[in-house]
Amino acid sequence: MSAGNDSGVLGEKVAIVTGAGSGIGRATALEMARNGASVCVADISEEKAKETVDLIRKEVRGCEVEPFKVDVSSEDEVQMLISFAAVRFGRIDILFNNAGIYEWFSIEDISTETWDRILNTNLGGAFYCTKNSIPHLIKTRGVIVNTSSALGLQGSTESVAYCASKSAIIGLTRASAMDLAKYGIRVNCIAPGSVETSMVERDFAHFGDAEKARKAYNELYPMGRIAKPEEIAKLVVFLASDAASFITGATHVIDGGISAQWAEGLAPKINVR
Repeated sequence: MSAGNDSGVLGEKVAIVTGAGSGIGRATALEMARNGASVCVADISEEKAKETVDLIRKEVRGCEVEPFKVDVSSEDEVQMLISFAAVRFGRIDILFNNAGIYEWFSIEDISTETWDRILNTNLGGAFYCTKNSIPHLIKTRGVIVNTSSALGLQGSTESVAYCASKSAIIGLTRASAMDLAKYGIRVNCIAPGSVETSMVERDFAHFGDAEKARKAYNELYPMGRIAKPEEIAKLVVFLASDAASFITGATHVIDGGISAQWAEGLAPKINVR
């Protein structure tokens, strides 16, 4: 068990983490707490948010941490989240826009309703959280980190809304960084490849044989495996820390080298179905 709020690279900063009920969000909320931050654990699932809070309280002694149920696609709910965090913790230093959803649809098959739901959650959520946190982040010269994806930089079949939303987050990051630099607010985004999360487990199942799909995914990566959530969390903590004080408007790829490969090197490995 480690001590919270008095040690680590985040000092006594206050962070809001969306999508913190599982996966990258949960791992990052925990890593931030380990590094001294107080954390508002926000998720659409109240149960999952509370599970993350319990995990943090068990591991990080004295950490100030609270759950908050929020649907980031609703600006009204986002405003309640920001107000809660500001009142409960007294300030906001870090915003990690991580909440997102993924559904398998091609441009031919996707409905307008599904398109809107994915874009409103992935992109709209980051926009609402960013816009409404600005007055608080100005006071602290705070930091925003957005979760894009390797699929925000490259295309993929049956992923049209997800790819579009994650590409747009890169644009949102760059433009926000330019607008907010005058306040000393830094804005960056991360672009992970596949990560061991429940979302990716669902992707494996999509191919019919989950174990075969897992093996194929791992073989695609030069490092022989997909990422662990904790590895992504460490990058987010670095970007949120003073060690990254001159980094803004940048997209940080963390994909085990898969995007560095020439396509011909991938072809022999792609045989999932």
